Amino acid sequence: MTHGHSHATHVDLGDPQLNERIGAGMEAVEEKLRSETDRGQDFLKDKVSHLSKAGGKRFRPMMALLASEYGTKPGCEEVIKSATVVEMVHVATLYHDDVMDEADRRRGVESANSRWNNSVAILAGDALLAHASRLMSQLDTHTVGHFADTFEELVTGQMRETIGAGEANPVDHYMAVIQEKTAVLIASAGYLGAYHSGASAEYAAALSRIGGAIGMIFQIVDDVIDIFSDPEESGKTPGTDLREGVFTLPVLYALEEDGEVGDQLRELLTGPLETDAEVERAIELLRQSGGRQRALEDINAYLRTVEEQLSVLPENSASQALRQLADYTVRRVG
Repeated sequence: MTHGHSHATHVDLGDPQLNERIGAGMEAVEEKLRSETDRGQDFLKDKVSHLSKAGGKRFRPMMALLASEYGTKPGCEEVIKSATVVEMVHVATLYHDDVMDEADRRRGVESANSRWNNSVAILAGDALLAHASRLMSQLDTHTVGHFADTFEELVTGQMRETIGAGEANPVDHYMAVIQEKTAVLIASAGYLGAYHSGASAEYAAALSRIGGAIGMIFQIVDDVIDIFSDPEESGKTPGTDLREGVFTLPVLYALEEDGEVGDQLRELLTGPLETDAEVERAIELLRQSGGRQRALEDINAYLRTVEEQLSVLPENSASQALRQLADYTVRRVG
């Protein structure tokens, strides 16, 4: 499992020709990711390739490749380069996130900061940004400008999360964080894939919005699964976020509720939960609350955005694939 090929390149998007094109594009991104991060001093290389070798879903490059299906040059070299840039930036933010979260696992391998230390993890993330900049210099200044805005938004989201909601409404704060931290880069993948394939500005904007909406759906679905999934089915221990004192969307909605359930949750959730019993109690109360329902309503609103933006685009096999991706994500909630 060194290169994350096994699961990244065999995607069933409902159309054999599309599968083949996207599969070939994913291989090309993987290859470019390897060759571009395999430079410089040995002591730098092994640190920089550490997380990208751990694989991952490579969802962002796939978004870029799908978006390129709406232009005249789907999957062309510029599209591959921009898809690689987006993945590099994503991996760079993971290094930095691990330092901030003090995480010790990431993608099934040790996180960089636990394997080395925080300074090394930060520098490895920075090296990836250097590699991403080099690739962008082979594209055009428009891409560099777009990336600067995207990266500024990523940093804003990470900063917003770090300093907390303060006086702001907790739900609004949370939505802004996932918009800036997660959705923006998937939106960027949609935009760059479309732009570099020669799609019109109108199409590129629609694909950017679709990417952003799918990013929001992904994150909120994960939040719901963390609390409401059956561990037998999802293989996840419910309440991981609660143990860490991270209150995700369904929890924030439940905490706003009037009445007995809201009162008890507000009393219980004052910080990280120490014991299994507390976590179980919290999950039980959350199940009685309207938190899940309200989070699902948000998910459905983002699904409608995907549909609205797809209606701007010509219907093709990529449209079906994007629809399927969004629906499949939501079906995980059950």
